[in-house]
Amino acid sequence: MRCRRRKSSFYREAGGRVVVLDWLRELRRKDARAYEKCVARISRLAEVGHELRRPEADYLRDGIHELRARRGSVNYRILYFFHGKNVVILAHALTKGDAVPVVEIERAKRRRELVRIDPDSHIHAQE
Repeated sequence: MRCRRRKSSFYREAGGRVVVLDWLRELRRKDARAYEKCVARISRLAEVGHELRRPEADYLRDGIHELRARRGSVNYRILYFFHGKNVVILAHALTKGDAVPVVEIERAKRRRELVRIDPDSHIHAQE
């Protein structure tokens, strides 16, 4: 039985910038195939939510999860958390190795707290 599609949203900074969407636009310009892989992962996350597992997604720590895509020697990581039944995309990271840098996880945790405190100011819903 298939679950209903979840709403996926993106973290929005106080000034209105949506950093992950900006990054995705730049990625599309530089490497369309990598962009397509990342967007496919986001779509799949919205489709299956908590059921998404490795190799597509993994739990990192402290409520932060990662979407995983690979193109060549580059590992693309998109960090997110669940806000109720919905998903909020918080950050992105590129790695040559398998681990997400600690600084990126900490950034995602700070953004998650801002979303929890004031979701209206920090959630950019996809159109």
